[in-house]
Amino acid sequence: MNFWLLLQGFGLGATMIIPIGAQNAYVLNQGIKRNHHLTTALTCGCLDTIFISLGIFGGGALISQNEVLLTAVTLGGIAFLTIYGALALKSAFRNPEKQEQTQHVLARGRRTVILGAMAVTVLNPHLYLDTVVILGSIGGQFEGQDRIAFAIGTILASFVWFYSLSLGAAKLGPTLSKPKVKKGIDIMVAVMMFFIASLLAKQLIIQYW
Repeated sequence: MNFWLLLQGFGLGATMIIPIGAQNAYVLNQGIKRNHHLTTALTCGCLDTIFISLGIFGGGALISQNEVLLTAVTLGGIAFLTIYGALALKSAFRNPEKQEQTQHVLARGRRTVILGAMAVTVLNPHLYLDTVVILGSIGGQFEGQDRIAFAIGTILASFVWFYSLSLGAAKLGPTLSKPKVKKGIDIMVAVMMFFIASLLAKQLIIQYW
């Protein structure tokens, strides 16, 4: 196996995954709450593996060239990000005592956490651009074992990042869960979600108008 191409794939994969976005914000939030945070990291890593593999091994064209599918995903992403941002903003200005009670209520349900991770991943059109189109076009230039080495590198980057983010957030949980810090994080998450949703909406308007 070509370890240079593996490292190249790892580096390129990291540059695509690490920039903060909806997926990273969700992983960070679950890590702070220590609410099935490792399951969240695993789910995001596995989903990235699927889409990276689709892109690099040729199946990505079916997704990237399907305008109706991408439009549906974009609309779903706008709705999900707006709702998630509104909930984060509501959490930021909630009474601390009520917030603690709500966190106890919400801190349940592995299935709910997995569904949230799936939504924030699959309903993000930028995922298809980064993993399917960009990584797919680069990885598709290689053949045989070289292509496999590149794919493994990009997939490793995804798992290493999500587990590092999740474990780091969980370890710093007591500090990050302090009312003022938590309020700041919630506001940051809300702003980020609204910003990404607005970018997606702008893309749709430009595309059809």
